Amino acid sequence: MDIERQVASHYTRGGLEGAILDALTKSGKNPDKLVNTDLSSIDEFHLGWYAETDELARELGFSRDSHVLDVGSGIGGPARHLAVELGCRVTGIDLTEELVQVATSLTSRCGLADRVSFRQGSALTLPFEDGAFDGALLMHVGMNIADTATLFSEVRRVLKPGGRFGVYDIMQIGEGEIPFPMPWAMTQATSFVERPETYRRLLEAGGFEIEKERNRRDFALALGREMRDKVAREGMPALGPHILGADMPQRIGNVMTVLEGGTIAPIEMIARAI
Repeated sequence: MDIERQVASHYTRGGLEGAILDALTKSGKNPDKLVNTDLSSIDEFHLGWYAETDELARELGFSRDSHVLDVGSGIGGPARHLAVELGCRVTGIDLTEELVQVATSLTSRCGLADRVSFRQGSALTLPFEDGAFDGALLMHVGMNIADTATLFSEVRRVLKPGGRFGVYDIMQIGEGEIPFPMPWAMTQATSFVERPETYRRLLEAGGFEIEKERNRRDFALALGREMRDKVAREGMPALGPHILGADMPQRIGNVMTVLEGGTIAPIEMIARAI
């Protein structure tokens, strides 16, 4: 089984949409009439969660006229956020068929199908024409891609000159082993965590100029502590990452351990196509 098939299998749960809708109902939400924030506890599946998506969206500054590509769009949280907060049109692409199906359904339930759509496909062979997009987004996706050089060159190919590319990935910043399972991989076989200097070099080689870089470790740790304290006080919410897998608490715990130890950090980079 090749890497992409393994990655798609890793993110395939089976029955995911039904589990989300059941949890929404238990939370007092109407699954047939949602707003994007109703889903933020599960569809912002990255360190920093909804708060990071909001900050990065504002940093990127896409306009209402922008058509943005969300690479590795999952069940669509960041794509819907961009459409709601910035008014832009968003196309998401993801390897995993189930995630694409769930993203499409949830987007329709949020009344955003006219501005946000999703396709199944590979980030290494993007099924779009050259210069099709005004901007692009990549959030916690590169850790599953071995060929980062091709990833960045493909994103550059489908961007118009001057288009902004927001990257937010977990990167290795210190020594130490990464324990498994992790949210993005059960074993080292599909985990490709790189250092920030590798991202910088490959972005520049791929046709980008890096405008800004931020280490978001402290931000993610602070939010993580707040979330743990809330669960301790109020118990586990009906809708949360645990729906994505029974072992998700262990995987998230592993991430937080190496994040606190300084081995990894979520790094935000904003680059411009040249």
